[in-house]
Amino acid sequence: MAKRKTISVTEMVDYANLQLSRTDDFATKEFKQGIIVMVEAVLHRSDNYNGFRFLDNSDIEYDTMGYVSRHYYGPRFKI
Repeated sequence: MAKRKTISVTEMVDYANLQLSRTDDFATKEFKQGIIVMVEAVLHRSDNYNGFRFLDNSDIEYDTMGYVSRHYYGPRFKI
């Protein structure tokens, strides 16, 4: 039987943040919207949602590239 591999929520958030910061031609608004849906589901389902920030506060109009270019905060350590 093959080993089962998993990644941590932190690794997933780091990967999502990398994708959301991309500026190349393949990182479209629709691509980033998909990343947002995925990372928010992971964070909410694992009870680790701690918000996000826009990468450029002067470009946050809804349904624009600026709106989907963001950085999610990873899990906080539980005390």
